[in-house]
Amino acid sequence: MIQNKNIFITGGAGFIANTLIKKLVSNNSITAFDNFHRDTLTNSGYANHKNIKVVKGDVLDKEALRVAMKGADIVIHAAGIAGIDTVIINPVRTMQVNMIGTANALQAAYENGVKDRFVDFSTSEIFGSMAFKSTEESNTVAGSAGEARWVYAVSKLAGEHLAHAYYKQYKLPTVTVRPFNVYGPGQTGEGAMQIFIRKALKNEDIYINGDGTQIRAWCYVDDFVECLLRCIEDPKAIGESFNLGNSRAVITILGLAQTVCRVLNSNSKILFREQLSADIELRIPSVEKAEKILGFKAKVDLDEGIKKTAEYFTDMLRV
Repeated sequence: MIQNKNIFITGGAGFIANTLIKKLVSNNSITAFDNFHRDTLTNSGYANHKNIKVVKGDVLDKEALRVAMKGADIVIHAAGIAGIDTVIINPVRTMQVNMIGTANALQAAYENGVKDRFVDFSTSEIFGSMAFKSTEESNTVAGSAGEARWVYAVSKLAGEHLAHAYYKQYKLPTVTVRPFNVYGPGQTGEGAMQIFIRKALKNEDIYINGDGTQIRAWCYVDDFVECLLRCIEDPKAIGESFNLGNSRAVITILGLAQTVCRVLNSNSKILFREQLSADIELRIPSVEKAEKILGFKAKVDLDEGIKKTAEYFTDMLRV
């Protein structure tokens, strides 16, 4: 169990960070560092917890990041620009935040002598448009230069290489995690799951970009955070990358929309429209490494995860 630690989280107002905070806040001191572009923390009930310090800041502000991180034992670097719509609109800032922001966070951790762990959030998008049971050692695919879709993947991959470099050159105890379609209570932004659930709860039309045959593996956030905690606690994780996902919860995007409507007894119509950009046709991880090294296996199936997520959004709609 992680306790009596100073934990610093970039992107600390985000939905994954918020789930992590729930697990750790009782027995640790947490600094949530975020520009609050997206905000799950404020309405979560934890923002004013005695063990939480909230710092409004940007990972591009190197000095502010270094000062705020002083005294940290564990750093979770979850800040980043995400969401294909956002990436297309602002590719320059996407690359700056994901590359320069990660460089700033790693350097701040090194200068502040972070001893226990630095966890860097990469992405499953580094495996390109066709990723079937991709392992941590599989080739990464950059995609064609100039195609908006790959701006995010390339910038995250650069950060992942830099995290490994800080471990190899400076012995900073880094771990890289590659999330595969994480969803759950508190999710904000452009994720298909939360959009489908919100629409289904209101019986509104659900739109699918493309023909709906794209295949994904969906990981409930509690499972993701459980594995994340093992990455922090287990010394065998240091210097490694891990695919974090649920390889059993696999479904097409159309199938996901249909499942959401079935589970929530919704009358939403499912409609189709053109894709915004290149898409991921197939994304299923191999999670054998996490099971072998960390003893982790995802538990929450798709129907259960949808129900739990819908409960959260139902409560939000009542507010």
